[in-house]
Amino acid sequence: MAGHSKWANIKHRKERQDAKKGKIFTKWIRELTVAARQGGGDPASNPRLRLAQDKALGANMSRDIIDRAIARGAGAADADDMVELGYEGYGPGGVAVMVETMTDNRNRTAAAVRHAFSKCGGNLGTDGSVSYLFERKGQISFAPGVNEDALIEAAMEADADDVVSHEDGSIDVFTSFSSFYAVRNALEAAGFTPADAEIVMQPTTSAVLDLDMAEKVLKLIDMLEDLDDVQNVYSNAEIPDEVLEQLS
Repeated sequence: MAGHSKWANIKHRKERQDAKKGKIFTKWIRELTVAARQGGGDPASNPRLRLAQDKALGANMSRDIIDRAIARGAGAADADDMVELGYEGYGPGGVAVMVETMTDNRNRTAAAVRHAFSKCGGNLGTDGSVSYLFERKGQISFAPGVNEDALIEAAMEADADDVVSHEDGSIDVFTSFSSFYAVRNALEAAGFTPADAEIVMQPTTSAVLDLDMAEKVLKLIDMLEDLDDVQNVYSNAEIPDEVLEQLS
């Protein structure tokens, strides 16, 4: 979710995300399996698998579970029927929403995603209806307190695309999809440890929400994230600090 106070967004949603630990494990097991199936079981030569492994470890998944998921994908057992599907549409207030899923039943997933949009006052669109409002980027996030000037200098030396400083002191470094790992490794080598690092769909424009609309959009996002087949949900919603305080 876009927002000029990303770290506040993270903090606001952390409790809910922690409560969905089982769903998070399922998400990364699927991603590990499919990534290994598509690009091989060696993280050193498979960037997608390497990212999934890092995220799974960050979610406190055991190495044993990770290794089993990779082995299952590399052996292609129980993974051939899993496909990746994307959905896009508009949420309340015209907010653009993109949904990434991984499923073994297209009809079930499409029906569930469509129901979530309809129930929350949105509309599921056709392919391309909102994807043009997003770019696939690497996003490396740092918590408040990081040395901003030094981080910006290191990011520019590493050929990052952009550095965004937020009002709460958090900083996001954006990279091209292809240079994500090189930039992250360069920043870590320079002594900067990210709070999070991932490939995202970054909105090129944002929709600023008031309290009423923020509640409606978050309801849609939460409902989508609760679906078993959903891997990621992106939107161009921007929630101002004062609205976040009222939501907390």
